Amino acid sequence: MLAGALVTRGLWPDPAGRALGLNPDDQALDEWFLAYATRAYRGDFAFVTGALNAPEGVNILGNASLIGLGLLFAPLTLAFGAPVTFAVVTGFNLAANGAGWYLLFARTAGLHRIAALVGGAFCGFAPGMVSQSNGHLHMTAAWLAPPIVWCVVMLAREQRRAVRRGLLLGGLAAAQFFLGEEVLFLTVITLGLFCLAFAATARPALRTVLPTLGTGLGVALAVVVALLAYPLWVQFRGPQSASGGVFGPAFFSADLKSFTAISPLSLAGGESAAQLASGPAEYTSFFGAPVLVVVLGATVWMWRRPSVVACTVVSIVLFALSLGPHIVVGHHRTDQRGPYALLDGLPVFEWALPARFALAAIPLLAFVVAQVVHAALTQTETLKLLVPVAVTASLVPLAPLPLPTVPRAPVPKFFTEGYWRGCAPRDGTIVPVPLPDSQDPQAMRWAAATGVAFATPQGWFIGPYGDGGHAAVGIFPRPTSRLLQRAAVNGTAPALTDADRVALRRDIAYWHASCFVLADGQKGAGALKSTLDALLGPGERVADVWIWRAPR
Repeated sequence: MLAGALVTRGLWPDPAGRALGLNPDDQALDEWFLAYATRAYRGDFAFVTGALNAPEGVNILGNASLIGLGLLFAPLTLAFGAPVTFAVVTGFNLAANGAGWYLLFARTAGLHRIAALVGGAFCGFAPGMVSQSNGHLHMTAAWLAPPIVWCVVMLAREQRRAVRRGLLLGGLAAAQFFLGEEVLFLTVITLGLFCLAFAATARPALRTVLPTLGTGLGVALAVVVALLAYPLWVQFRGPQSASGGVFGPAFFSADLKSFTAISPLSLAGGESAAQLASGPAEYTSFFGAPVLVVVLGATVWMWRRPSVVACTVVSIVLFALSLGPHIVVGHHRTDQRGPYALLDGLPVFEWALPARFALAAIPLLAFVVAQVVHAALTQTETLKLLVPVAVTASLVPLAPLPLPTVPRAPVPKFFTEGYWRGCAPRDGTIVPVPLPDSQDPQAMRWAAATGVAFATPQGWFIGPYGDGGHAAVGIFPRPTSRLLQRAAVNGTAPALTDADRVALRRDIAYWHASCFVLADGQKGAGALKSTLDALLGPGERVADVWIWRAPR
């Protein structure tokens, strides 16, 4: 936990007034989801909600909605607010990942504690996981992956308790679905590939393994179907569901050169490497040349160990998949198609980002590294010191730096101190000025500060607003939203027409809006106030905001 706190230390002086400098918008979205989950504690939670994108709503399951994390940490959110929960969960996920893999390596694999500690630390704080901590809590919430792996290992290792372990495995898989669905997807893919590679390498007595393993996996599948059939229907066929992936696989693919590069978020990293990824939250394949050399050397040394060989082989497959439909070298797209091209467009895969397949290789590489340290410590005197020193030397450059943070505007007292209740009823609609969207979702924090006690039009989310109902980020803004956005961007109040006033009345009725709110310090605040004064009459000063009550 100390290491997790050090990585997130930039948020701790003032969680509400600090934001992740590399991805503040996803942080605002995460905080809204964490706050929305607290509604479950008053019996008012649904997979499709009109609290965002009012009145049409948002399909929570079609977004990285942090349902599991939100419910688990809801008491903390209720007590201290979503920004504090966000800071805690960001560090907690990294530390819990490391602890989970340490226990698996030490107790299940029987590795030396020092070796298990090295492997666990790499799993928790590898550059890819630290990078994903920039607002992608659904990707770093992978601490149920080690128990899932343990269940599969025990089903294959012991010919007993198949039903009991199958029930546990199914429950863990269902829980991981709500923590992070993409993590569950990557875990299943990786486990399947590992089992195939291990079987081809070790050639175990399938007659003794398959009955127990098959029974356990069958029970687990039955549990998963029973628990997730309805949520999956809602996600893919329910209201506000969307077909197709919204993020292009060609853009979110790993650059071939990135595998030997050091992440800019690591101790030995440099900013020049940043161009090898689609963004600072996607340094998924930045393992560094020293670590890859250690893994290669360890595999050669321990080539008789099927588990080591299988881990290395599957890592190479995952690396290949992470390259996307076309291989990119040094930020240059080549004509060479990658293995992912065979999967591109398939159901489920269309939602996955190719670069994140490299994340699934982290525990595999960690196991190989831990195995070589274990072998050196327990089996040879000549390499007892040399190998751990070499491994440490390869890992030190990857040590994580604290996540960069920046100041952010505080949520107005109008919301934090409850003045909003005089503006709108509970679950009524308050229109932030200008309205939040994917370019600037910070106004979503206003509702989050109240436990999402009122609805917000528009917002930053994935919904069925692309061509033919396909997935898209956000919606087409309504006329009044476009008008206010122009005023904010240009800094001057636009000339108003009767058509603008008619559109305003229609938009108020559509949103079921109770009032409009303009916070101090908003970009173009003078132009926005003049525009709304002209549309709705003089604004009313309440606490630290201007409000305009919607006419009825």
